[in-house]
Amino acid sequence: MANRILILGASGFIGNTIYKELTSYFDVYGTYNTANKALDDNNVMFQFNVEKDNINDTLKKVNPNYIISSLRGPFKDQLRVHQELLNYTLSSVDCKIIYLSTVNVFDGKGKFPSYENDSLLADSQYGKYKVMQEKAIYKLPNSKFAILRLPLVLGVNSPRIIQLKEASKNKTDFEVYPNLIISVTTANKIAQQVHYIINKNLNGIFHLSSNDMIHHLELFEELSKKLELNHFVFKNIYTSNKDKYLAILAKHNKLPENYQINISEIIEDCVLKEEIESLR
Repeated sequence: MANRILILGASGFIGNTIYKELTSYFDVYGTYNTANKALDDNNVMFQFNVEKDNINDTLKKVNPNYIISSLRGPFKDQLRVHQELLNYTLSSVDCKIIYLSTVNVFDGKGKFPSYENDSLLADSQYGKYKVMQEKAIYKLPNSKFAILRLPLVLGVNSPRIIQLKEASKNKTDFEVYPNLIISVTTANKIAQQVHYIINKNLNGIFHLSSNDMIHHLELFEELSKKLELNHFVFKNIYTSNKDKYLAILAKHNKLPENYQINISEIIEDCVLKEEIESLR
């Protein structure tokens, strides 16, 4: 039987990229938050307000055997919804949750990059929430979940690239962190990796990140040059006197080479896609 997949947050940047990747191959459904006439009238997208609605109604309609969570919203509401998802996953014979987590579960560290089996330590509220959610998911049987930790996610229509272009257009500051060493990826690569993980029915913890790292300032200097954006000023933000890592790398759960990516490919991908879009 074909996999029936429910993507929570399918109208968001990453969720929608995953939806587009999977929809030609699987029976895919999604949720969205803001009212949208085009989405209201189809039978595969369900409006869902994380603060008000009960996700069990959507689960009953879709009866998914894969749940991909790219959900956003107030942390307390996300925790409640995800508990409902975990209950459903546990009670269903054939259901797995794929949870999109973040490098920020390690943002309380900083001396080294982090790997899949490293202990979690978050300092930010966002990171602490994600740690709580990961720990809740760990209570499921191993075969019932995959946690996909993501670094900074780029792409032509990514929030950070849009912000960079807006800063250039409006001649305003763009904040960068000269002492911060990061890893990166693109939404398109994440979507391909999720597709592979589903096809191979993989479980466990995955770091879906570039194979290499770069200083935050250097990354955006390179991107601004490639995109020919000149009319703004980088505003340097220093959080420490020494270099600090906010980077994840894969070591124990590496995907095949053709599902990996490096920073030079990410930069070129952003520029190439930009050129393609401008020709349309």
